Amino acid sequence: MKNKLVEYRQEFGYSQEKLAEALEVSRQTIISIEKGKYNPSLPLALKMAKIFKTNVESIFSLEEDD
Repeated sequence: MKNKLVEYRQEFGYSQEKLAEALEVSRQTIISIEKGKYNPSLPLALKMAKIFKTNVESIFSLEEDD
């Protein structure tokens, strides 16, 4: 799965640490998601979408959706 988490995080002015705090996860989790090494749970993805005022599909996409 691909994601645009870095772009959204930067656009909204979040550091990895601040986003991790807002989502109640570790900074390492944010790093792993950004690098595509970890796919978030649905509840976590929905929290991200709420923070960034968008839908999950805008942040995450399947690789074959290119």
